[in-house]
Amino acid sequence: MATPSKKRSTSSPQASKRALPRDPSSEVPSKRKNSALQLPVLQSSGPFVEGSIVRISMENFLTYDICEVSPGPHLNMIVGANGTGKSSIVCAICLGLAGKPAFMGRADKVGFFVKRGCSRGMVEIELFKASGNLVITREIDVAKNQSFWFINKKSTTQKVVEEQVAALNIQVGNLCQFLPQDKVGEFAKLSKIELLEATEKSIGPPEMHRYHCKLKNFREKEKQLETSCKEKTEYLQKMVQRNERYKQDVERFYERKRHLDLIEMLEAKRPWVEYENVRQEYEEVKLVRDRVKEEVRKLKEGQIPITRRIEEMENERHNLEAQIKEKATDIKEASQKCKQKQDVIERKDKHIEELQQALIVKQNEELDRQRRIDNTRKMIEDLQNELKTTENCENLQPQIDAIANDLRRIQDEKALCEGEIIDKRRERETLEKEKKSVDDHIVRFDSLMNQKEDKLRQRFRDTYDAVLWLRNNRDKFKQRVCEPIMLTINMKDNKNAKYIENHIPSNDLRAFVFESQEDMEVFLKEVRDNKKLRVNAVIAPKSSYADKAPSRSLNELKQYGFFSYLRELFDAPDPVMSYLCCQYHIHEVPVGTEKTRERIERVIEETRLKQIYTAEEKYVVKTSFYSNKVISSNTSLKVAQFLTVTVDLEQRRHLEEQLKEIHRKLQAVDSGLTALRETSKHLEHKDNELRQKKKELLERKTKKRQLEQKISSKLGSLKLMEQDTCNLEEEERKASTKIKEINVQKAKLVTELTNLIKICTSLHIQKVDLILQNTTVISEKNKLESDYMAASSQLRLTEVFQDLPNTLDEIDALLTEERSRASCFTGLNPTIVQEYTKREEEIEQLTEELKGKKVELDQYRENISQVKERWLNPLKELVEKINEKFSNFFSSMQCAGEVDLHTENEEDYDKYGIRIRVKFRSSTQLHELTPHHQSGGERSVSTMLYLMALQELNRCPFRVVDEINQGMDPINERRVFEMVVNTACKENTSQYFFITPKLLQNLPYSEKMTVLFVYNGPHMLEPNRWNLKAFLRRRRRITFTQPS
Repeated sequence: MATPSKKRSTSSPQASKRALPRDPSSEVPSKRKNSALQLPVLQSSGPFVEGSIVRISMENFLTYDICEVSPGPHLNMIVGANGTGKSSIVCAICLGLAGKPAFMGRADKVGFFVKRGCSRGMVEIELFKASGNLVITREIDVAKNQSFWFINKKSTTQKVVEEQVAALNIQVGNLCQFLPQDKVGEFAKLSKIELLEATEKSIGPPEMHRYHCKLKNFREKEKQLETSCKEKTEYLQKMVQRNERYKQDVERFYERKRHLDLIEMLEAKRPWVEYENVRQEYEEVKLVRDRVKEEVRKLKEGQIPITRRIEEMENERHNLEAQIKEKATDIKEASQKCKQKQDVIERKDKHIEELQQALIVKQNEELDRQRRIDNTRKMIEDLQNELKTTENCENLQPQIDAIANDLRRIQDEKALCEGEIIDKRRERETLEKEKKSVDDHIVRFDSLMNQKEDKLRQRFRDTYDAVLWLRNNRDKFKQRVCEPIMLTINMKDNKNAKYIENHIPSNDLRAFVFESQEDMEVFLKEVRDNKKLRVNAVIAPKSSYADKAPSRSLNELKQYGFFSYLRELFDAPDPVMSYLCCQYHIHEVPVGTEKTRERIERVIEETRLKQIYTAEEKYVVKTSFYSNKVISSNTSLKVAQFLTVTVDLEQRRHLEEQLKEIHRKLQAVDSGLTALRETSKHLEHKDNELRQKKKELLERKTKKRQLEQKISSKLGSLKLMEQDTCNLEEEERKASTKIKEINVQKAKLVTELTNLIKICTSLHIQKVDLILQNTTVISEKNKLESDYMAASSQLRLTEVFQDLPNTLDEIDALLTEERSRASCFTGLNPTIVQEYTKREEEIEQLTEELKGKKVELDQYRENISQVKERWLNPLKELVEKINEKFSNFFSSMQCAGEVDLHTENEEDYDKYGIRIRVKFRSSTQLHELTPHHQSGGERSVSTMLYLMALQELNRCPFRVVDEINQGMDPINERRVFEMVVNTACKENTSQYFFITPKLLQNLPYSEKMTVLFVYNGPHMLEPNRWNLKAFLRRRRRITFTQPS
């Protein structure tokens, strides 16, 4: 199986030697350049747990072309070098069991897991089931970034796969069960709450996490209900308190109202009593009273027929309204039929109009045909007359031939001119490209020079200002003046700049070089005296030292590792080079390498050189004046600062000259182009004139033939138009017949429409009559109701008057008393009474709501109590078991650790969490496991031991841990490995995958372990060439033949 790497990878000799099986019975074939090889220590007889992985198959997946892995039922240790494809197997397990790609921490799209260059990939996981193994296949399409799912080779959906996986208690998104390489660090970052949730899902009963979620939801509802009850209770109390404040005022208001009502009744009865007293004596009053009682009885009896009559009127009104609705429905149907008939009549009218319009069109077409026939005959006559007058054009051919010859000559001249123009343009384009190239070179030179000048300006501002002044005033000097030496020196190799800068002092590197003493005095007077700039200036020797030969040939010194003299390391103007040779003897100072430094004593003794440079040091050799002994000193070379940028000024001057030459050539080319364009323009004008003459002659020559053709064409057109006749009388007769038929149909429709309109009108009249009857009935009913209300009112008044005093004195006394009482009730506001009544209604409504909320709250509390008992007790027992295992593991490592159920408030079920506390040194206290307090190795050990504590309690079918031992020291790694082997290889434990790139030597192994070696390289065998038995026989022969 092909991979990006071309290295070969094998397992460590110790691991491979101890993992060799006595009776190998299985092998894991692969294709091309990758393989995963299964080497069980002994053939396992232990059963697989329900949901354990029996087989993993991959095709075009990450590093694999084709690979199949068959893990064992207990501990599976996957070993291989980094990059061979161990984590690819972990990714295959996750994605094959409907895990999310982002959980792996590698990519967020499933298409990225397909091998590069392939369009499709496949992962297949076979899970153990007692009723028959479950084979889940996931095919990945890279282009669509889409997956296709199969269960036992039958197409299905991802949701069904997720349900099947969940039914086996497989949770690839739970870090307590599935811990990939990129998520190892995140385990320690899990909060206590998240760790509890992961542990519940991993090892708890299926209902434990469900109960926890119910508790959190119930608690949230309980909080909401408590808040709601509290708010409503407070609001209700405020409303009651407010009504209590106004209750006395309301009672006084109603008390006053009762007094006022009584006063009103007394005042109403007093005139009646006065009238009765004046009119007759007591006996008469008694008779009247009897008569009134009789009238009351009669009124009561008289109300019964009125009530019955009102009910009859109401029934009659309902009947009339029903009849009105029926008539309205009939009217609507009749109106719709009328509209349909009107639509049909309108369509008939439109048809008649179309027939008339078609007849008019045909009449117009006939008139137009006659007009075109007349016009064509006239045109034929005109053309025949013109043909008679046309001259004989046979003598025009010589003139046409002469013009054609002139045109060919002009065309040849134009082609030649155009060719020259194209050549000139090409030449100009070439010159433009050369000019751009030269400009770019000059810009690059200027950029390098600007870098050197920037360094000068930043370090020696006065010297930089003096350079600017010199460039603007070179005409004041008689001889050559060189800018500071650091600007004029150009290193042939930048790495040698350190030798020059260590040899020439900084003051001279920034010194101006003059050939004339007079020029130097002018410069210093202007710059130092007038401008107050601190600058250095030197004079070059009158006789040049630039080409002076060294005292010893370089070939003689090469045996000591010298490769050049200082002078040959750079270029500079002649005055600068002459000054440096004279002053600093750069032509006599050699530069060596590490070889020179290694034999420096011999070099000093044999060469007697005064100054020497090695790769990183400078040696100065002196002879003692008194003892004649050779004394040497060495210093380390400083890093170059100024001369690392190289600018060839001579080449730049050459480029400027080249640019001037290009400009001159461009001007010449432009002049030639202008002349050629003028010539081309003149030829074009002449060509147009000749073409126009030729055209006129050809038109004259072909005019007769054209006229004959036109006449023939017109005669043909005339014949066709005369044949295309139309019988207008017949068309008019047909149209009249059709219109008559339509009019007959239309008359029939109008008759039907008239009948419908009459029916509709009759229905409207009936409806109006019914409405009038209904109005009359309603009016009579209203009148009866008014009479009934009046009689009832009189009856009530009579009954009320019977309860009041019957004498004026008694009435006056009671009136005075009631008025006095009513006058005592002052400062009362009717608005207060209205608000009080409204609040009373709200209080009653709130009381009912509060009662319902409290009943609901009690139900939730009862539910919480029941669910809490089912959840918390098993959880405490589970955490206690985890703590026991976890503490034992830490104790065996001479460390301490504990796990407990942590919460701040027993009622806040969403704040419950599992707290892990550890200590690795006896001098410290237990500290909570966090991403910051413990080291990376300590976090890895804690994580691994917690997962091991879950192993024996686990109800999940398998667990995956990827490269968790990378941060551990050898001691902890060995201890943890022993615990993993002992725990994962017990009977009735779930399957365990332990992935690692390396192993310590002499580790303990169990016969129930399965070791999977992952090899990677360009020379892997093809799958059909794998023969594990042959490999093992060869290995045994090698072992047996080795001397003891």
